[in-house]
Amino acid sequence: MTTAPPLKPTLWRTCRVLANRTRLQVFGLLVDQPAQSVSAVAWQLQLPLPVASQSLRALEARGLLTVHRVGRRVRYGLNTTTGGAAPELVPPLRAAFRSGPLAVNSIFRLATAFTHPRRVEIYRVLKVQAGTVGQVRAATRISVPALLRHLEKLKARGFVARRRGVYSATTPRAGFGRVLARLAAQ
Repeated sequence: MTTAPPLKPTLWRTCRVLANRTRLQVFGLLVDQPAQSVSAVAWQLQLPLPVASQSLRALEARGLLTVHRVGRRVRYGLNTTTGGAAPELVPPLRAAFRSGPLAVNSIFRLATAFTHPRRVEIYRVLKVQAGTVGQVRAATRISVPALLRHLEKLKARGFVARRRGVYSATTPRAGFGRVLARLAAQ
């Protein structure tokens, strides 16, 4: 088994931002009603103004939202530009929100698979070659207890399967999950 390439912090940090139900509600509102101000988001979601502002800034900092400033007015919208991991996530996120009322929980669950850089590293190793705990440990140098915790999280989220003691990378069927898997494997 080969060692995984150096980690790019973008994916796991973006997943940490998305692994927050309030931020996901804010993103979902912008899917339905683009170009909203902080106060409009706060009012529509019944959030305190600082919480709405902080949520919007976190999503914008990860490249998921764009900001349009005109004087003192600020409006947030979905990032539709190309390049980088974040804009690739916007279309499947938008599709997930339009698919039904359970989008926040579904996206939250998938995003939490990659909120730790070690899980990204484990997924990359397993994408190259399936392996036992010992083989994955040798490739990643992660302690066995930590490795087992991370493998269970990835398995519970549908990104890893275990058969006869051998772990392998899998790809979820959901569009957002497929994009996360592709980005994690890069």
